[in-house]
Amino acid sequence: MGSIDDEILLLTSLETQRLLTLDECIVAVEHAFRAHGEGRAVPPTALSIHTENGGFHVKAGLLEIERLYFAAKVNGNFPENSSRFGLPTIQGVIVLCDAANGIPLAVMDSRHITSLRTAAATAVAAKFLARKDSRTITICGCGNQGRIQLKALSRVCRLENAFAYDKDGEQALRFSQDLASELYISVKPVSDLAAAVRQSDICVTCTTSRQPLLGFDDVSPGTFIAAVGADNLQKQEIDSILMMRSKIVCDVVEQCALMGDLHHALDAGVVTRASVHAELGEIVAGKKPGRESQEEMIIFDSTGMALQDVAAAVVLYEKARRDGSGVRLNFAE
Repeated sequence: MGSIDDEILLLTSLETQRLLTLDECIVAVEHAFRAHGEGRAVPPTALSIHTENGGFHVKAGLLEIERLYFAAKVNGNFPENSSRFGLPTIQGVIVLCDAANGIPLAVMDSRHITSLRTAAATAVAAKFLARKDSRTITICGCGNQGRIQLKALSRVCRLENAFAYDKDGEQALRFSQDLASELYISVKPVSDLAAAVRQSDICVTCTTSRQPLLGFDDVSPGTFIAAVGADNLQKQEIDSILMMRSKIVCDVVEQCALMGDLHHALDAGVVTRASVHAELGEIVAGKKPGRESQEEMIIFDSTGMALQDVAAAVVLYEKARRDGSGVRLNFAE
């Protein structure tokens, strides 16, 4: 019979949803960005492999949270899954290990973690980059990620009004009805994205678009934009001229240069890597300023930093250990 150190905790999707909360994830993700900005974390790595209808990415990182942890996430991202197979767009697993001795600690479903940590990063970015008086938001893309984005931003901003835009009008309507009753704010479905964004203090784009959704003329001075959807080199949500005329903050500059909206602006020749104001971690750590005026437009290019996954996975693992959740496996037996 093996010891507890030999056992690997298996956590299903239902268990991750029950155990990991959005508020916990925001705190954990802010810690991850601060550690990254202070240089206390090994730079995270990412690998992408594309297929005809989607692709896979692997993200890995090391992060110290009382002890040193390693996590690697393997996610499949197939945008047509819902219509073709009735399956989620994103599916995958996270493997969490003790980085002091290499012992695998847990294998967990990645979907809920990915959704929460992505929205948590936007919330952290908004704390430092959105205007303090931000009250109106547009969510572009009313799927599961859009829902969690609005919930996360409601934790850090005193939102009063939200516009919901989706190419599927029925989905935007359902989104509006559900979130208005849950968050007790005005949420209205809209068919004119640009008109909504011009009235907004914050805009989140979380789509699978391969063409720019927002241009310079669509955005008012002082707007904070979180561009979440471009997580491979084919995807694009923000026009390159809008990137050029905004303050750019990345989660990881090199990663955004390969697969984010920054990638397209670089290819267009309108910006360079030197045009990027900062990585979010540098701002959270106090090494560079966040918002410096009420009028500046700021874009957070969010491609998903591996340290976010490590931080969220550790919270989930420690909670599961404390309450005896999950299935314990011993691969040596």
